[in-house]
Amino acid sequence: MGTEEEEKKVLFDEEAATSLVKELRASFANGKTRSYDWRVTQLKSMLKMIDEHELEIVKALRDDLSKPELESTVYEIAMLRNSITLALKEIKHWIKPEKVKTSLTTFPSSGEIVSEPLGVVLIISAWNYPFLLSLDPVVGAIAAGNALVLKPSEIAPATSSLLAKLVGEYMDSSSIRVVEGAVTETSALLEQKWDKIFYTGNGRVGRIVMAAAAKHLTPVLLELGGKSPVVVDSGINLQVAVRRIIAGKWCCNNGQACISPDYIIITKEYAPKLVDTLKSELEKFYGKNPLESKDLSRIVNSNHFTRLAKYLDEDKVSGKIVYGGERDKTNLKIAPTVLLDVPRDSLIMSEEIFGPLLPILTVDKIEDSFAIINSGTKPLAAYLFTNNKKLRQQFVSTVSAGGLVVNDTTLHLAVHTLPFGGVGESGMGAYHGKFSFDAFSHKKAVLYRSFAGDAAIRYPPYTGGKLRLMKVLMTGSIFSIIGALLGWSKV
Repeated sequence: MGTEEEEKKVLFDEEAATSLVKELRASFANGKTRSYDWRVTQLKSMLKMIDEHELEIVKALRDDLSKPELESTVYEIAMLRNSITLALKEIKHWIKPEKVKTSLTTFPSSGEIVSEPLGVVLIISAWNYPFLLSLDPVVGAIAAGNALVLKPSEIAPATSSLLAKLVGEYMDSSSIRVVEGAVTETSALLEQKWDKIFYTGNGRVGRIVMAAAAKHLTPVLLELGGKSPVVVDSGINLQVAVRRIIAGKWCCNNGQACISPDYIIITKEYAPKLVDTLKSELEKFYGKNPLESKDLSRIVNSNHFTRLAKYLDEDKVSGKIVYGGERDKTNLKIAPTVLLDVPRDSLIMSEEIFGPLLPILTVDKIEDSFAIINSGTKPLAAYLFTNNKKLRQQFVSTVSAGGLVVNDTTLHLAVHTLPFGGVGESGMGAYHGKFSFDAFSHKKAVLYRSFAGDAAIRYPPYTGGKLRLMKVLMTGSIFSIIGALLGWSKV
């Protein structure tokens, strides 16, 4: 039986991918996915799927990442449920054409922007939030009226398998499909022509996705990552700030999240207080032996464990650990680890950490932190803790990142009226809420005119009078037009 399953998986090659896309294009061409009823039915089916299988989803996430039930329920299942509920509430408004003003140039006329589905789209998701990051983009793709293929991450195999099973049972398989697999299957999918590719992951694979998309001039939405900084000013409620940093770092999949705080910048003078508070609060949350805590996710696999261990074992870094550092290779556990005054040219500061390690950099003046942030690639998120209004304004105006949060971490992810996405090497495009609908829609410009008001000045023979009038029609006011008609304007 196992051999048959392996053969089936191997059989998903370029030919199978071509056939799949052909089927989906035929389904999209018949107009089914464009209908309001189909979109609503599919979103309701997804909601039912979550409600009826929540325990299985939590178990799969535990199998893949040892993710605590609270994190699975709140940060994956509840957030997805909220996305679907919002789409169901707003979809009628989203799909309605948007009326726009027209100009004197086209008078008499009316115009509107029509949101139409792009067609057949590919969604490639990540392993760290394998349920949410797989289906949240799918919500937008369905709401916009597309047919789609979802490729879950093979690094989270339990969740990938469950997604394939549940989506097959609950969703319309003529228009929504899941393809499991690894490099071979992903490569076969990327060879196809899509109407959009949505990829969540790292920059290395993001470049591969973008290169494949370029062959067909396919637009891409890339949700990548980067080194998300936290600037901590003095004169704040340090305990609250530290708790919120911990919530964004270790309470988010043990640091394996694209918007987790990657490093802290603080003044030399204030750094000891920060370290002491971090130690105290981390011990309250995870005990004296955090490797035994049930509230910390494990590292996803041995490759990532080795990568993180390499950061800690570098000669210039190993002596900088001021808290934590314990490891359990057998169970793929690494304790929350704080490092102070890590060299900026170290491995841990040159690559996105994506794990439970938190370096602290010190500066003479807190304002110096912005130059450090801007000297690197643009992060997916940046955080500032301060009561200083001027510093906050400087932060917002000078730091370029996918999103900013003042006096907390990661919470912008949960605000559906804010776009979520990167800039530069942290990604391109955005989603969440209506931004998800827009990400999978083409905004089609439509101009309506009647046969009345046909102007002779558009047609030859061209005269000086026609030129004068055309110039003011294109650029002038109503008074200029009257002047041109009366011959007051010069060519």
